[in-house]
Amino acid sequence: MTETPAGPDADPVTAAPATDPSGPHRDASADAAGAAFDLAAQPHAIVERDGVRYTLLGTAHVSRASVDAVRAAIATGAYDAVAVELDEQRLQAMTDPDALGRMDLVKVLREGKTPLFAANLALAAYQRRLAEQMGVEPGAELKAAAADAGARGLPLQLIDRNVGLTFKRAMQRLGWWGRAKVSASLLMGLLSSDEVGEDEIERLKQGDVLESSFSEFAGETPELYETIIAERDRYMAARLREAPTGAREVLAVVGAGHLKGLAEHLRDDTAPPAELRASLEQVKQKSRVPWMELVIGTIVIGGFAWGFWQGGIDVGADLLLQWVLVTGVLGALGCAIAGGHPLSILSAFIASPLTPLHPALASGTVSAVVEAMLRKPTYADFMALREDVNSARGWWRNRVARVLLNFFLTSLGTAIGVWTGGLRILGTLFG
Repeated sequence: MTETPAGPDADPVTAAPATDPSGPHRDASADAAGAAFDLAAQPHAIVERDGVRYTLLGTAHVSRASVDAVRAAIATGAYDAVAVELDEQRLQAMTDPDALGRMDLVKVLREGKTPLFAANLALAAYQRRLAEQMGVEPGAELKAAAADAGARGLPLQLIDRNVGLTFKRAMQRLGWWGRAKVSASLLMGLLSSDEVGEDEIERLKQGDVLESSFSEFAGETPELYETIIAERDRYMAARLREAPTGAREVLAVVGAGHLKGLAEHLRDDTAPPAELRASLEQVKQKSRVPWMELVIGTIVIGGFAWGFWQGGIDVGADLLLQWVLVTGVLGALGCAIAGGHPLSILSAFIASPLTPLHPALASGTVSAVVEAMLRKPTYADFMALREDVNSARGWWRNRVARVLLNFFLTSLGTAIGVWTGGLRILGTLFG
């Protein structure tokens, strides 16, 4: 295995896909670049295993030099397959911007995927900020690799793990406070319009977009680093070992920060790749018994029962009224702050007192679904989403963003109401 350090990066620009080298409009400039390509001048590692020679080309995700190096490497004609640090979802987002407009937002809400959708949106917003600041789309070299491989008829292998799986596994490994900090960081990333700091950009040149997105916590949280970086090294190594049948020379385009770990796992891992990959895709299923809801529900209902039994109808009814008003009003207030429709606000008021008693009646989901149905987001809303979330006004103007605000602020209001109402019940009973 050989590795060489990266050279200085040139000014970044966006890349255009190469034309088909076998056709009448052969890309002469690409062929010339391929002939002049010097692998030794690029950060790389070479691993030979099971009759396949893997050339791992390390890139910086915000660099013109990396785009040029990737295109030149493919133009050499030395490889019979290309692998890229992408999953299907990220590749589709890069190559099919209209895919977002075909999303069924109500389905996302009903299936409980709102936090994941928000996380993907935060990542997209971060990438847009980088693109505006650096003049190059983050991951442009990966997009160029996919385009050039297709143009030259080379098999393309997507070796990265799905972003959703990585996010879920990362969040499951963190405690309650860790999840809260990461969620707050992602939310601030959505709302922020500040330029990306020089330190972050330098990290990005040596790492990848996911690592940089979680940079505030990855260094100080071993669990997060393990999931975001180390696990993906193992996962991508397993995917590479599942190279297309007949491929003997594989070019793998990955962030420079993955080179060392990926090369080690590709060389040393002995478990069957399918088995290893499956283990890294597993997500712990939530308990079928909603223990938290049962505990809260038992406390609330028990408090009502105790009030009726010890204080009679007047005390019991007063406790019930306090609970409904506190949780309902705060949940409805969150929905109102999000600019919810009057019927969305009403649904939040009705659902909030019931949320702790039944998970299917989560106030944030109920009010957001009602909002999405009454003020159905248009295709234009989805298309403008990534730009609109870069300004505070855009969050209330864009119907998709407003539905997300509805979900989070209603949920927050209800959560505050549950704790406030619960403490008032305990204070009345034991005061």
